[in-house]
Amino acid sequence: MVKLTKRFRAAQEAADLSKEYTIDEAIDVLAKLPKANFDETVELSMKLLVDPRKGEEMVRGTVMLPHGSGKTVRVVAFTSDPDAAKAAGASEAGLEEIIEKIQGGWVDFDVAVATPDAMKEVRKIARVLGPKGLMPNPKAGTVSPDIEKAIKDVMAGRVEFKLDKTATLGVGIAKRSFSNEQIIDNVKTIIEAVGNARPAGFKGHYINSAYISGTMTPGIKIAGSEYSKF
Repeated sequence: MVKLTKRFRAAQEAADLSKEYTIDEAIDVLAKLPKANFDETVELSMKLLVDPRKGEEMVRGTVMLPHGSGKTVRVVAFTSDPDAAKAAGASEAGLEEIIEKIQGGWVDFDVAVATPDAMKEVRKIARVLGPKGLMPNPKAGTVSPDIEKAIKDVMAGRVEFKLDKTATLGVGIAKRSFSNEQIIDNVKTIIEAVGNARPAGFKGHYINSAYISGTMTPGIKIAGSEYSKF
C-alpha cells in the first residue's frame, strides 16, 4: 500500500483532486494547496495524441509569456561580438573560448543562443548540448542574426515547449508568488500556443489532458472544455 505524504494528505483535504476544473478554478485550487518554504515553480503539463516518433507530428515552439516565467535565466551567447551580447544580458559570450570551456565540462547555464554564422563552430559540441536540451535551434528562436533581441526575449519570458517521446510536454510558466490573474494569463497563453502548433496533417482529437501543479503539489486536472477547440 502506498503511504501518502503529509503534504499530499493536506492537499487532498484542501481540494478534491479527482475533479476537473476550469483554468480559473484550477488556479484558485492551487492557491489553497500547502506551500513549500521556497517560491515553487508552477508547471503546465499536457499530454497530446500525436506520435512524436513521426517527424511531421513533432510539436515544438516558443511563446512569450505575458508575465514572464519568474525564472532567472542564465544565457550563453555564441557570437563574434561578445560585448554586445553581454550588454544585452548574456552571462557569458564568445565563440572558441566558450566552446573550449564547454568541451571541458562546463554547462552552468540555462539557455544558449547563437548567430547563424557561429553555428558551424557550435555544432562541434552538439553531442554535449543536444542531450541537455541546450543546443541553439532556429525553431526555438535561439539561432538569430539579431543576437541581442534573442537574448532579451529569452530573459523577458520567452519559453520553449517540446514534446518528449511519450507525447508529453511540461512547461514552467510561473512562480507561486505570482497573482492568480498572472498565472491564468500565462496558462491560457501556453495552451493557445500549443493548440496553434498542431501538426498540419494531423486529424482527430489533439490535446488529451492538461494538468497544473506546483513543484511540491499534486497535479490539478484542467477540464477538456478549456482546450476542446484544438
